[in-house]
Amino acid sequence: MENKNKTIDDIIKKMKMNRKKTNTGLILKAYNFAEEHHRGQKRLSGEDYIIHPLNVAYLLAELHMDDATICAALLHDVVEDTNITNEEIQNAFGTEVAEMVAGVTKLSKIRYVTIEEEQVENYRKMFLAMGKDIRVILIKLADRLHNMRTLSNLKRDRQIANAKETMELYAPLANRLGIYSLKWELEDLAFRYLYPEEYREIVMSIEKKREERIEFIDRIKEEIRIALKKQKIVAEVTGRAKHLYSIYRKMQRDNITIDQVYDLFALRIIVNSVKDCYAALGVVHDLYTPMPGRFKDYIAVPKPNMYQSIHNTLIRTKGNTI
Repeated sequence: MENKNKTIDDIIKKMKMNRKKTNTGLILKAYNFAEEHHRGQKRLSGEDYIIHPLNVAYLLAELHMDDATICAALLHDVVEDTNITNEEIQNAFGTEVAEMVAGVTKLSKIRYVTIEEEQVENYRKMFLAMGKDIRVILIKLADRLHNMRTLSNLKRDRQIANAKETMELYAPLANRLGIYSLKWELEDLAFRYLYPEEYREIVMSIEKKREERIEFIDRIKEEIRIALKKQKIVAEVTGRAKHLYSIYRKMQRDNITIDQVYDLFALRIIVNSVKDCYAALGVVHDLYTPMPGRFKDYIAVPKPNMYQSIHNTLIRTKGNTI
């Protein structure tokens, strides 16, 4: 799961791809400032420290964040780890960036300790309240994700502590904000370190039929695309294997083996309107059989974070489900 380190050129390229206007000069200025003041600092891996803020900033560029957020991501550890003050950040980059950096610094000073389950929710609420600008929370989530990707460099006790904190605090926050790509990866990385044996078993089981599963997902996507096109429904159809922690949870909850987990695949259909969403549902119901009791309509009843979609489990031939 560890990704190739990103460069400032990667960040700017991604920003230009995702946004109509990008203040390249400001982003380069923030990078040069961070690189200069982190110079000589190393991560536990032995790599230059600047690699960390670069990767955090890239994660946020992938989420289509604005220039100020990218600058704050590049600078997020400067006040905490160097002799630079927040006033200097404000003078160089303005109030907006400085306030985000200050917010991330403040959140970093919260020392999470093992707490009782009934107190976890209060802790999450406190964390959200302290990050008044939601972008501060997003920087903190990206910061945690990159640290989790490189967790192998820490001693086992620190790996377990960070993984537990990630599972109890950061993944639920990502879920609450509706950033499911971050939630899934945070959970899988935490799962990897909290339950290494179970993690390896699931990975090995899935890898055995990897090619077969990829072909299956591609085949289903094409079937759905063709059917939607016939009904003149404009849609983006994507597919993926279910993330590992959700498979593990299902195995634990239902007391089953991985061979008994049917819905190992997830497909997403993104359309332009609510009307098209229900029309697309009709199309896939014509293609596949809905599994009883698995339909969830988050359009009629949105989630608290206003996430809206329709979830369903469908049965294809030979018992395959999606």
